[in-house]
Amino acid sequence: MRLRQIRRKNRAWSRRHSYSFFSSLGVLFQHRVGTLMTVLVLGIAMFLPLGLYITLVNLEGMDLRQDEWSAVTVFFKTGTTEAEVRRVADELDRRLNPQAVVIISPAEGMVDFREASGFGDSLDMLEENPLPWVMQISPRPGSTEQVEYRVNQLTGFLQALDSVKVTQFDYKWLQRLGRMMELGKAAVTVLILLFGLAVVVVVANTIRLDVASRAEEIEILALVGAGKAFIRQPFLYTGLWYGLMGGVLAVALLGLAMLYLDRPLGLLLETYGTVFSLRGLDGYNSLWVFLSGGFLGWLGALISVQRYLRLLKVGGRLGRH
Repeated sequence: MRLRQIRRKNRAWSRRHSYSFFSSLGVLFQHRVGTLMTVLVLGIAMFLPLGLYITLVNLEGMDLRQDEWSAVTVFFKTGTTEAEVRRVADELDRRLNPQAVVIISPAEGMVDFREASGFGDSLDMLEENPLPWVMQISPRPGSTEQVEYRVNQLTGFLQALDSVKVTQFDYKWLQRLGRMMELGKAAVTVLILLFGLAVVVVVANTIRLDVASRAEEIEILALVGAGKAFIRQPFLYTGLWYGLMGGVLAVALLGLAMLYLDRPLGLLLETYGTVFSLRGLDGYNSLWVFLSGGFLGWLGALISVQRYLRLLKVGGRLGRH
C-alpha cells in the first residue's frame, strides 16, 4: 500500500513538472517579440566572453614557429677550436637534450654571408676569415612557459663557458605573447563573472514583470492552498528556457562569426607561410554553454520569484498591500 502511494506521488510529480516544462515554453512562444528581445540580450551577453575564450584557444593552437624564434644563437670567441665547439655541443646534448644543435663553421658562415650580402668581391680582399664558430640551438617545443624555461636554461649554461663570447635569441615577442595570453585568460574569467551576473539580472527582471502581470492568479492559487513550490515551478522553467535559448543563440553567433572570419584570416596567414583553420566549440563545450545558460536563467528566476513569495507571505498581496 505504501509503495503504491509513493508511485502515485512520483507519477503526479513527474506529470506536474512535465506540464510546467512544456507549458512555460508555450507561453514564451505566445509572446514572441518579448521573448526574442530577451533571448537576444542573453545571447549577446554570453557570446562576448565565449568569443574571447575561443580567440585564446585558437591563438594557443596557432603555429607560431617557436622552434625558429626560440633558437639560441651562440658566437664563440675568436681562436676557439673545432674540438671545443664539438665538446660544447656534446655536453649540451647530454645535459639539456635540445631538439636540434646546428654548428656553423667560419667557412660555412662566410659562404652564407657572401650569398646574402652581395659583397663577394670585397670579401675576397680579406686576408683571413674573421667570422667565428657559430652554433644554433633549438629547445624542445612546448607551451610558451616551457619554451621560455628551456631557453633560460640554455643561455645560463652557455654564458658560463669561457669559450662563448655572445649568446643571442629572439624570444622577447614570445614572452610578451605568453604574458598577453595570461592577461587574456584573466579577462575571460572576469567577463564570464560579469556577463553571468548580467544574465541573472536580465532574467530576474523579466520574470519579475511576468510575476507582476500574473499577481492575481498567484494570489488565488495561494488562497486555495497551493504551496510555494507549485507557484514557483512554472517561473523557474521559464527562466531555464530563457537561459537555454540564450546559450543556443550564443553558440550560433559564435559559429557564424568564425565562418565569416575564417577565410580572411586564412588569407592573412598564407602571406606568412602558415596554414591555419579556426577551431570552434566541440560538442562537450557547447553542452556546457547550454547547461550554464540554463542554470543562470533558473537562478535569476529563483531570485525574482522568491522575493515576491516573501511579499505574498508578509502582506497577502504581491506588492499592493
